[in-house]
Amino acid sequence: MVPERFASILSELGPIAERFHARGHRLYLVGGAVRDLLTGSVDDGFDFDLTTDARPDEIKAVLAGWADSVWTQGERFGTIGARRRRRENDPPDWPEFREYEITTFRAEIYVQDSRKPEVTFADDIEIDLSRRDFTINAMALEIVAGAEAGPVLVDPFNGAADLVAGALRTPLSPEISFDDDPLRMLRAARFVARFELEPVPEVVAAVVERGHRLSIVSAERIRDEFDKLMVLDHPAAGLWFCVDTSLADHFLPELPGLRLEHDPLHRHKDVLSHTIAVVENVRPDAAPDFDFRRTRLAALFHDVGKPRTRGYQKGKGTTFHHHDVVGARMTRKRMEALRYSTADVNAVTELVALHLRFHTYKMGWSDSAVRRYVRDAGDLLVELNVLTRCDCTTRDPRKAAVLARRMDELEERIAVLAAEEELAAIRPELDGAAVMRILGIPPGPLVGKALAHLLDVRLDEGLLGEEQIERRLREWYASSTP
Repeated sequence: MVPERFASILSELGPIAERFHARGHRLYLVGGAVRDLLTGSVDDGFDFDLTTDARPDEIKAVLAGWADSVWTQGERFGTIGARRRRRENDPPDWPEFREYEITTFRAEIYVQDSRKPEVTFADDIEIDLSRRDFTINAMALEIVAGAEAGPVLVDPFNGAADLVAGALRTPLSPEISFDDDPLRMLRAARFVARFELEPVPEVVAAVVERGHRLSIVSAERIRDEFDKLMVLDHPAAGLWFCVDTSLADHFLPELPGLRLEHDPLHRHKDVLSHTIAVVENVRPDAAPDFDFRRTRLAALFHDVGKPRTRGYQKGKGTTFHHHDVVGARMTRKRMEALRYSTADVNAVTELVALHLRFHTYKMGWSDSAVRRYVRDAGDLLVELNVLTRCDCTTRDPRKAAVLARRMDELEERIAVLAAEEELAAIRPELDGAAVMRILGIPPGPLVGKALAHLLDVRLDEGLLGEEQIERRLREWYASSTP
């Protein structure tokens, strides 16, 4: 009997499996798709990852007349993509569109210092599975059209047993697997965190020994894989894996650099432990409509400036003066090296630069201080507030409660002022055209200086009204011109 969670998916695959069988080929659902079916973690966004003994030209021939569109960007690697819309005679519970990737059995191997894999095709499903990253992804379901018994599980490396046992291992030796694609070492961190797996000693040893080979993987692939780790519910175990195996040394050396020595006399915290705790504190439901991924990245980078700014001050103990400024520069440099988008780099860098701003104020902020906080945060206000709250990792419930109350008060003040003054769009009370008209001056640097002064007035005093703001502008002009 076919398990219920397989039934609808297999019914969708039946027609395409029949087309492959008619041409003398076999078709398998493979990899993470099988793993997720076995764990029951399949959702409506499930895409079919299929493999076959058919070569790319034969795959295209099978899809002709069945798929609505076909793409061939991955053809030289053996992959053909297809998209198909639900037909009138298809079951109504099928999705409106479904995307497929169908790949010829293959093996990928990175050669020496090449960044690009050399691909060869195979005729045996077990050879294909043997070259996959981990046993939990080295399983396949053969789709046998019309078979009442359902699909046939192909699991030559005991991936299902490893899922149950919570073990992360490779189909062949980890040295072979990681030489095939060094990015798999970083992917191991993601699977350790996502599935709560324990890497077997051989995997750990191979990562320690071969971590340097991550340097032949493109920065873009490393970035994308790291982002997948960072948005998991609980990425901590994966981050610790990167540090403990020294893998982070090869793509994010700032992270292990946070492992500062403890200072028992002055109760100095381990900055690395604190940082990973802050990352975990940032939850997807922390606030409505905020950028979860960027805030997680800001949490990761927020204290990277501490090792470079660490000092000692009599009476105060360990200090990290200006670590926000230094950390912002370090963040920008690392994110640019990892080829993050300009928008991501600017946003995360700004959050790191601003992450201490809240702590420079005390209870009873002036309206001016609140306006400046909002103005400086700009479009990142929600993310900055989330980061500020999550930066509290103290075990002292009294201190945590004080911080929470102060943050609550600030957000209440922001809401009140926002309603009164439209804080999100704070600008000088006069525009450039009005400044030139009132002062009788042409366009030029003086207009910019006048607008900067008017913005300071707006931030410090709020809206003054037309008559008073014009008077203040004339007073400024009279005092600032010879």
